Amino acid sequence: MSTFERYLTLWVALCIVAGIALGHVMPGFFHLVGEAEIAKVNLPVAVLIWLMVIPMLLKIDFAALGQVGRHWRGIGVTLLVNWAVKPFSMALLGWLFVGYLFKPYLPADQINSYIAGLIILAAAPCTAMVFVWSNLTKGEPHFTLSQVALNDSIMVVAFAPIVGLLLGLSSITVPWSTLVLSVVLYIIIPVIVAQLVRRALLASGGQAALDRLLHTLGPVSLVALLATLVLLFGFQGEQILAQPLVIALLAVPILIQVYFNAGLAYLLNRLAGEQHCVAGPSALIGASNFFELAVAAAISLFGFNSGAALATVVGVLIEVPVMLTVVWIVNRSQGWYERGAARKGRALEPASREV
Repeated sequence: MSTFERYLTLWVALCIVAGIALGHVMPGFFHLVGEAEIAKVNLPVAVLIWLMVIPMLLKIDFAALGQVGRHWRGIGVTLLVNWAVKPFSMALLGWLFVGYLFKPYLPADQINSYIAGLIILAAAPCTAMVFVWSNLTKGEPHFTLSQVALNDSIMVVAFAPIVGLLLGLSSITVPWSTLVLSVVLYIIIPVIVAQLVRRALLASGGQAALDRLLHTLGPVSLVALLATLVLLFGFQGEQILAQPLVIALLAVPILIQVYFNAGLAYLLNRLAGEQHCVAGPSALIGASNFFELAVAAAISLFGFNSGAALATVVGVLIEVPVMLTVVWIVNRSQGWYERGAARKGRALEPASREV
């Protein structure tokens, strides 16, 4: 993990402060940005989201789907947690904490919007940062790559139906046309563009050419994310200053969800007899979120001023420190994990260290 990525939480916090301050100093600018829409798509945000998402998708080799069967137990566990547990557990936590326990302390007109943002956040499995977490746990790189490629393929068809179902259960009106448009703009088109660029680079200059481009675009992706946050908090500033506890309260269900899903995936892999080098990235993939997509979808569906957009940003704020604690737990518990796998009678194969 680069120094810039390691301190992502600090940069996000600074962007919150900058956005709130600029929102008070230059309200006209932010209203102008907010009105730059076509078919409910904010154009400045769309450009920033593409700059965030496409560099990350360039890392994904969909040919890795052919390796899915090599670690079928770990794949099965991660798919179960990502698609059958995480979105629904987050919806439950959102209803419990935001809709009931914390309801007296939150703006009444934003309760449903906050829950919607939490659901959107949990419905998008992480893509790029998973490679960082996997490397920190000495994870099996082929498993990580094939799992991410599979998740991205599923996300193309499953993201909209799951979000729509859970928002409907939350009695939130689902703007289906906008939701489908968000999937096309922020998942399907970026995947196609990224794969075309990836293939062209590999054909002309090989892996070295692709690595050079990824090295160049890496900072661009994070800067685009931070710029989006400045815009979002420029709109959200007044509400945040009026309700300073909002961010802390929204963080509670997100934290519970991360540790619950990571622990569930880790334990299920141990019970299944998977190797630790597979269980580590499986737990991390099961817990983390594709927050860039979540921010884009929330803004498209509910707008800059919405509680949904704010809820997804809280996920960005706590992502790095929380996932680093999960990495620490996975690494420190390796001995315990492998004793359990040994009792299953499976010989632990040496973990691949190639990236």
